[in-house]
Amino acid sequence: MMVKADIGLIGLAAMGENLALNMERNGFCVAVYNRTPDKIDNFVKGQGAGKNFIGCYNIEELCQHVKTPRKIMLLIKAGNSVDLMIKQIGSHLDPDDIIIDAGNSHFKDTIRRQRMIEDENLRYMGIGVSGGVEGALKGPSIMPGGSKGAWDEVKAIFQSISAKSNGKPCCQYMGPNGAGHFVKMVHNGIEYSNMQLIADSYFLLKTLLELDIKQLQAVFEKWNQGDLNSYLIEITKNIMSIEDSIANKPLLDLILDTGGQKGTGKWTSQTALEIGVPIPSVSEAVFARFISALKDERIRASEQLKGPKIQYNGDIETLVESIRKALYASLLCSYAQGFTLLKGAEKEYGWKFNFSDITHIWRKGCIIQAKILEKIKIAYSENPELENLLNTTYFNEIIGEYQEAWRNVTANAIKSGIPVPGFSSTLTYYDSYRNPRLPTNLIQAQRDYFGAHTYERVDKPRGNFFHYDKWPELE
Repeated sequence: MMVKADIGLIGLAAMGENLALNMERNGFCVAVYNRTPDKIDNFVKGQGAGKNFIGCYNIEELCQHVKTPRKIMLLIKAGNSVDLMIKQIGSHLDPDDIIIDAGNSHFKDTIRRQRMIEDENLRYMGIGVSGGVEGALKGPSIMPGGSKGAWDEVKAIFQSISAKSNGKPCCQYMGPNGAGHFVKMVHNGIEYSNMQLIADSYFLLKTLLELDIKQLQAVFEKWNQGDLNSYLIEITKNIMSIEDSIANKPLLDLILDTGGQKGTGKWTSQTALEIGVPIPSVSEAVFARFISALKDERIRASEQLKGPKIQYNGDIETLVESIRKALYASLLCSYAQGFTLLKGAEKEYGWKFNFSDITHIWRKGCIIQAKILEKIKIAYSENPELENLLNTTYFNEIIGEYQEAWRNVTANAIKSGIPVPGFSSTLTYYDSYRNPRLPTNLIQAQRDYFGAHTYERVDKPRGNFFHYDKWPELE
């Protein structure tokens, strides 16, 4: 009798291998396939030796070795390769079998693919997986979306392998079609923003206060013991402890200042623009990576463009504490923007998110896991229909207490010509959101002047539009 696996997995790069090992460790038999046969051999005879894996050397063999209804998970590069693989798998599946895309696919592709696959009487899931290679092995944060019936079939597997917070799996159903990949995209957008905010803090500590690497490490270690406790702060502290053995210098100082990206931060910004939700902290973080990539051009510009002298004459410990406060206040706004984008997506795509579940899923196993999420979970548990986290008592009080430090830090950076795109854009977001009156009335007047685009009036009910037909003619 042929041995049958609980799930089939296509793609044995580092993430695929570690997720397979995680599933096997949790009691599931996994059939594995990779388009490169050597990868299959190396895995089955290496890390998977003596374990409950079935190595398969073509798609048909893989599908034959998985129990029905078949669960076939893809961990391959997002894009056209996913469509090609789905087409290849489809001819070997039966009605109600399940295809699971666990890669970083765009949520709109997932919506399209589910519609297409369901026309073939198959079921489809798009799941976001966060936590990197280590998380995949030890327990990632998992954001499943797609067919609810398919979720019921795979729930036991994914909740078993996920990270756990307070004993509860960091894996809950997000919603139909592309909801899971959408939540993962927003996670990555917040990740971009948070990383830039931490980089702003590091740059100020290093450039304005001239702290050396050991002092920097001590600051981040201290910060990680308080409200700023998070995965990203912890790895920042760890990064600062590494010295290059050849150059005998901190490795961080030897890394070129040009940022890479895989595009999910850009997707987040593009989606926010499409549905009309302001997330400037995420967008500015994406632009900061773009400008960092202009390394040679920046070097040439530095020889011509002048700026102020970098100087700070105040107390060092006072400014370090102010930077901590600025970072925490900015991070609160970063998470707030991410959740407003999720709320905007509910209206746009007809989803209904459980925000308390999302905060729990992000509490362990993912890149943006942070102590802050405990406060966010409480906020949504008390009021699931929150307009914006900034309106909660905790956010309001903390930012009210920290904003003087935040403003002083940003002002000091500007006076010294030190770019802090994360701090400055996030502070502008906060000030814009709290202001009942913005200068957009002038923009509307300009639009009506040159294009007859109309405007609303403060003395008339909302929804009534007017055009002024006597604007002066230009000379």
